[in-house]
Amino acid sequence: MTPTPDTLLDGTHTVLTPEYVEFRFTLAGVYARFLAWLIDALIVGFATMVVLLVFQVAMAAFPGFASALGIVVYFLVDWGYGITLETVWAGQTVGKRVMSLRVIQESGVRIGFYHAALRNLARVVDRLPLLYLVGGSVALVSRSHQRLGDLLAGTIVVRERRLKVPSAIETRGEEGLLADPLFVSRVKRLSTEERELVLSAALRREELRLEARLTLFSALGARLQDSLAMEKPAHLSDEKWTLLVAAALLPAPASRPGRPTSGPRSTSPGPRSPSATSAYPR
Repeated sequence: MTPTPDTLLDGTHTVLTPEYVEFRFTLAGVYARFLAWLIDALIVGFATMVVLLVFQVAMAAFPGFASALGIVVYFLVDWGYGITLETVWAGQTVGKRVMSLRVIQESGVRIGFYHAALRNLARVVDRLPLLYLVGGSVALVSRSHQRLGDLLAGTIVVRERRLKVPSAIETRGEEGLLADPLFVSRVKRLSTEERELVLSAALRREELRLEARLTLFSALGARLQDSLAMEKPAHLSDEKWTLLVAAALLPAPASRPGRPTSGPRSTSPGPRSPSATSAYPR
């Protein structure tokens, strides 16, 4: 692959799958992360002021505790804001979403509560002595631009790329397998890690060399047969089988923003095409 300007400027993080296929993520630079933090800091500061107004009466009764209470409230709001949003929004806060950044694990998968909690609690040290001097210095010398909280949690911050959904994934109405309730219900029960692996492979398959692409989808095809407890139809390749699973994970075309509906569907049974063969349950 030819590196993009962002890749050359910010660096890359490479993840090697068990099938020896590489996925590359563009690392977020210190400047972009600082702007995202600045947006979040303004939000946290405003939220802290609102909370302190609620405690204004108590602060007036005990003026000696006013400054201490303000510091405690600030850290509680700051931690709660970062931990909650990064857990719910899969590694994003408002600032990161505005700057198109996302926190992920070093393995390339989404973070959970454990990772969000560790990296946010470590901000107490990272922001020392002022304006993240410690965290910023560590990120500058770190190969993957990781501050102390990221090193502790095993996370990285990457630039989020907007990838267009390939047309091969969108052909829901043309595949009878996608109309099979058993197939769709089992696909919906895939784990979060398996869903992200399937969608990532489907969206980035054009970036892979032919040999790596065949190896990846061969392994994915076998894994999906085990996870779904269904045999792959003989007429489908491993890649097509994986793409159908990816298509079943996506919302229906009519429910996607900007997609016009094609009118009411006919409910009368018709002849099934050869590609409409259902997968065989094991």
